[in-house]
Amino acid sequence: MHEIVLATGNAGKLREFRAALTEVELEIRPQSEWQAPEAEETGLTFVENALIKARNATQHTGLPALADDSGLVVDALGGAPGVYSARYAGAGASDRANIEKLLTDLGDTPAEQRGAYFQCVLVLLRHAADPTPLICQARWEGFITFEPYGADGFGYDPVFLVPSEGQTAAELDLAVKNRLSHRGQALAQLIEMLKRRHEFWRLATAAAAQSTA
Repeated sequence: MHEIVLATGNAGKLREFRAALTEVELEIRPQSEWQAPEAEETGLTFVENALIKARNATQHTGLPALADDSGLVVDALGGAPGVYSARYAGAGASDRANIEKLLTDLGDTPAEQRGAYFQCVLVLLRHAADPTPLICQARWEGFITFEPYGADGFGYDPVFLVPSEGQTAAELDLAVKNRLSHRGQALAQLIEMLKRRHEFWRLATAAAAQSTA
């Protein structure tokens, strides 16, 4: 069983990652177990921010680190909120505040013009100086509803309509969501990469041992 640290304090993300990675022998531990501070997301792209978060987590824990940077891209808003999705309504904004701002900004934009997609980038670093991180990315296409529906999920899930299911992401069964979502698709890519790259874990184990020596 290999240990990795997940670069987030978000309980919803931790639950989804653990559920999605059950077929891979990984023990996923949140960075909060080490009181690791949240990284300052100064990147201008999802890839940059994911790298920043993964590097921060492995520096504070000495373990391989998995990070994701995800966001909602809305066509009618010129790509906003994008990399600022988590703080769209301001620093420390709640999910509810972000959703309210999104719906306000869209106003009465017609349903057919409310196209959007979730983007996810996953980065797995063996150590802070890893020159060849594993990077996976995927997107999930949908539309923004006029009001929230569903009690599950997190973030913008209650207003993200999944056309193939006729439900918002917050109404989906977790297993269905993990299969369809941007994060689920990216995790599926990561699983396949890890199955093919046993050497990744050999080097990760050696790096972790060296950092604690």
